Amino acid sequence: MSTVPDSWRFDAIGTRWEIVTERRLPVPVRDEVTARIDGFDREWSRFRADSVVSALARTAGAVPAPADAVPMLDALAALSDATGGAVNPLVGGSLDALGYDAAYSLRDRGATPAPAGWRDLLSWHDGRLALVEPATIDVGALGKGRLVDLILGILVRTEAGDITVDAGGDLAVRGHPQRIGLEHPFDPRRAIGVWEVTDAALCASAVNRRAWPSATGTGTLHHVLDARTGQPVRTIAATWAVATDAMAADAVATALFFDGGPRLAHEWGAEWVRMTTDGRVEWSPGCRADLFVRTDVGPGIAPASRPNSLEQ
Repeated sequence: MSTVPDSWRFDAIGTRWEIVTERRLPVPVRDEVTARIDGFDREWSRFRADSVVSALARTAGAVPAPADAVPMLDALAALSDATGGAVNPLVGGSLDALGYDAAYSLRDRGATPAPAGWRDLLSWHDGRLALVEPATIDVGALGKGRLVDLILGILVRTEAGDITVDAGGDLAVRGHPQRIGLEHPFDPRRAIGVWEVTDAALCASAVNRRAWPSATGTGTLHHVLDARTGQPVRTIAATWAVATDAMAADAVATALFFDGGPRLAHEWGAEWVRMTTDGRVEWSPGCRADLFVRTDVGPGIAPASRPNSLEQ
């Protein structure tokens, strides 16, 4: 990248974005990026009353399928299969019940499992997106990664040289390698390692993001749920995955919270790292991340703290 790359920062879909290119993006390109993000949000956000998924949650029925319905819901079906139903595209109601709802009430009303027979309720082929009864579709397991891919697709049509699209830590890189710090889930000032990414995507997920107290005062709730129980996961603290595209990396990062995630990552050709809630670090065979543990002896203990003075 040139010595003075241009960085465009903005907030959208509830997260901070940064797009880094070798020149300042022309206004028409910025407008196209903004419109694409808003269009995706109007289709898939369960936090907007005017979105497609919010309308289906109220009345069910069938609507013309958004352009991203097939790739995203096909991938979510694969995640559901791989995790034994722990990932479920109708988990939105479970998130609402714990307080991660459209109003961000953070009011815990108790764990509610997602519909186990979701395939009998939801369909997305033949140009229609349909629910036979009201339910809340949630594509959070991979939707942000999909949107990163879409924005990168806009940029590569007009921009030569290095490009980085970063949506709150889910990012895609084109051009020269970028060294990315892996944020420690228990101390965001620290890192457990770095990962050099070239012409690929790195996505992460962690339980310290979007966390709030339970109604009973017995623990902390967060947004990564086991759809079978409606309860937050308690064994994995953070995951990172690298794949050729951001939707795949985002999906694998979600699957890694559950049994079956490593196998799915292998099948999809993704590398990964994850940290358990007791501080152990695990990684995929041949993983090229530079971790602050001994990678020649298998999973180890990550340091409680380590300076993160990484240059992106």
